[in-house]
Amino acid sequence: MICFPNIKINLGLNVINRRTDGFHNIETIFYPVMFSDVLEIIEDTTQTEQLIFTASGLKVEGSASDNLIVKAYYLLHNDLHLPKVKIHLHKIIPMGAGLGGGSSDAAFTIKLLNKKFELNLSDAKMEEYASHLGSDCAFFIQNKPAYAFGKGHELEPIHISLDGYYFVLLNTNLHSSTAMAYKNVNRREVLYPSNSLKKNIQLPVVQWKDVIQNDFETSVFQLLPILAELKSDLYSSGAIYASMSGSGSSMFALYAKRPQLSEKLRPYVCFESDL
Repeated sequence: MICFPNIKINLGLNVINRRTDGFHNIETIFYPVMFSDVLEIIEDTTQTEQLIFTASGLKVEGSASDNLIVKAYYLLHNDLHLPKVKIHLHKIIPMGAGLGGGSSDAAFTIKLLNKKFELNLSDAKMEEYASHLGSDCAFFIQNKPAYAFGKGHELEPIHISLDGYYFVLLNTNLHSSTAMAYKNVNRREVLYPSNSLKKNIQLPVVQWKDVIQNDFETSVFQLLPILAELKSDLYSSGAIYASMSGSGSSMFALYAKRPQLSEKLRPYVCFESDL
């Protein structure tokens, strides 16, 4: 059985303050985009191992035991005693890019296991499992636009549609450290209702440029100045809205129609499509 774990982008990201548990309170909008990995699960009762995990495509760093897909499988197996399986991931989504690719793979593993083995897990139960694997994993269970707050793990459905816009995603293959992004970010400390992302996201997209921002951009752009250049170039090419996603280092832009991208931008395009 095959599925296609997709990315999310962050429409705005406000870093508010540091929590007593050491994490940060944030607010952001998670929006799903259908740029995907490929994930396959096959039952194989003849194999000696409980799980055989393989990967192709982009190189997946780290040991198999640290992979979120493997962790997702054993999270369910420990409670539900799953059959022996082979899991193969064809990796297309860039890693360390702020797109939630690893979290999506983990969440879709939970969903695919639920479907394949008829586990009858509710969305709420699958979200509970996913929340143990990462702050944004639970989002990919329902995979619909959501307002995220707290550590980014508390979700509320939000009505927003980017249908009809043209989407361009840039990847520089530069790794942006989430830890460094948080260390160097200028926290807001107080979030005033007039600046709430939940409120401002309802404005017309043509107004987003002036009111919706990713607070990580200031610090990350200092470390990776090419990202600031690319954002400027996206606007020069006619983008209505352009931003870094998450803590980087991917950049995306929304257009009214398919743009003619410059020779400078074109090599960085890893995905583009009508939404």
